[in-house]
Amino acid sequence: MKQSEVTELSTKDIAEKIADQKSLLTKVKMGHKVSPIENPLKIRESRRTIARLKTELVKRQMEEAKKTIIS
Repeated sequence: MKQSEVTELSTKDIAEKIADQKSLLTKVKMGHKVSPIENPLKIRESRRTIARLKTELVKRQMEEAKKTIIS
C-alpha cells in the first residue's frame, strides 16, 4: 500500500487496516517458521505497510490535538 493510498483513507479505515495487517503479518511469520514462504519479502512489505498506517494515524491524532488546544 502506497502512502498516497493511505492518506485517502478515513481514520476509522486506517485503524481497521492496521488490525488486519497485524493479523496478516502474524500468519505470514508463523507460516514462514513452519515452512519457508515463496517470497519472504512479503514480511518486510507487511511491516512497512503497518508503519505507514501507524504514522498517518499518529499524524492525524496530533492534528486533532492541536485543533483542540487552539480552540
